[in-house]
Amino acid sequence: MITFILSLTLLLLGYLLYSRLVVRIFGPKPERSTPAYSMRDGVDYLPMKGPRNSMIQLLNIAGVGPIFGPVLGALYGPVAFLWIVFGAIFAGAVHDYLTGMISIRNGGAHLPDLAGKYLGKAFRHLVNFFSVLLLLLVGTVFVSAPSTLIHNILGGWGSVAVIAAVIYLYYVLATLLPIDKIIGRVYPYLGMLLVFSAVGVGLTLLLSGAPIPELTLSNLHPEGLPVYPLLFLTISCGALSGFHATQSPIISRTTQNESQGRQIFYGMMIAEAVIAMIWAAAAMSLFYGRDLSELIATVGPAGVVREVSMTLLGTVGGTLAILGVVVLPITSGDTAFRSARMILGDYFGILQRKMANRLWIALPLFFISFGLTFIDFSMLWRYFSWANQSTAMLALWVAAVYLARAGKFHWIATVPATFITSVCFTYILNAPIGFGLDLNLSYAIGGVATAIVLGGFLWTHILNTPTWDTPLDEPVDADSKRPDEGLFHGGD
Repeated sequence: MITFILSLTLLLLGYLLYSRLVVRIFGPKPERSTPAYSMRDGVDYLPMKGPRNSMIQLLNIAGVGPIFGPVLGALYGPVAFLWIVFGAIFAGAVHDYLTGMISIRNGGAHLPDLAGKYLGKAFRHLVNFFSVLLLLLVGTVFVSAPSTLIHNILGGWGSVAVIAAVIYLYYVLATLLPIDKIIGRVYPYLGMLLVFSAVGVGLTLLLSGAPIPELTLSNLHPEGLPVYPLLFLTISCGALSGFHATQSPIISRTTQNESQGRQIFYGMMIAEAVIAMIWAAAAMSLFYGRDLSELIATVGPAGVVREVSMTLLGTVGGTLAILGVVVLPITSGDTAFRSARMILGDYFGILQRKMANRLWIALPLFFISFGLTFIDFSMLWRYFSWANQSTAMLALWVAAVYLARAGKFHWIATVPATFITSVCFTYILNAPIGFGLDLNLSYAIGGVATAIVLGGFLWTHILNTPTWDTPLDEPVDADSKRPDEGLFHGGD
């Protein structure tokens, strides 16, 4: 229990203290006009109040990841708490704040265009592919997962297919209509369910004196799977997740003032980490060790969530808590499709003010997603965790390059970027879905590859002191000609 309380305290201190340092380094300018005003189109670009933006951001980034991931990560034991706490404070929240603020400074640009501007033109195409693929996978899974959960809540009443069709219809409307028409109005109410779910489980753990294990650095995974790199891919949402970099630009286009970024981007990542801590602690407390492993193998993470909710909160409270969990995939699924539509619109230079333009971009996405529901894309999904953290890696390098170009203390982004780079390299070298190399050999090759990337960054952007042909905060224009500002070459 002491470890759990201390972890929550550290997360709070991270927001109160470290976020101020990150904000001071970035240097928001409250007097500067944001894209919500300067590029207002009444669809994606329009100003909304800070609390509403914060709630939308939280629900955007908090899919089932901060619940299912920590439940699976709980198999490693309390060492998972360390990654959630320090990962969220020094990596995830920094990632979310910097990508959100850099997007604001670049006209609400999404990650592919930011990568093209700060890492090199080739990265724009690569990140565009990664982002759209990730969003399609998330959107599709976040139709099937809540459909099944709702079906179970209703006691088997109703067809899963019919429920899925209703969710798809909602996704279509949320993707096409102006952000303040559905998402901006519905999210505050859905957020109440999310808050009840997390607070209810958390308070019950504290008040009941649940036997939450204390910190140990030992790997307690029943199958002996290595903490490094697997834990850092198992728990992504709640610590560090590249999916967030696809969501933050949605809110960068509705933010009224740059001074609100600390609460919206950094603060909501810390809130998600608190949710992750609560569910990891609940899983460790109620189903520790082999019992948790067997339960996950039998009923999956969703079954664990149901068992935790019903055990701690009873039938009525547990049902409400499960509804709060159902909210998470739905409120990330709708913005996954919306973000994919916006990314493709930016990529092809198609203005989104007209409904017809939004339709011919969005409808193919839904047809592809619908087709994915009829095939076994489990192999493709196995790459999701790696692709997700690879996206976080690229987003953090974008942030590091941005800060370096501005002559600011770039290490707040460079250190977590270097760490997650080593994780991604090591995992894909060792994993059966990757190169299947020996773990120790993967450590060695991954370390060398990471050192090369870090050395290239330092040489290009620190030691070589390049000159830039474009202003630092010039809005990204997908059709404009930009210098090749690669990671290893700084332009002319």
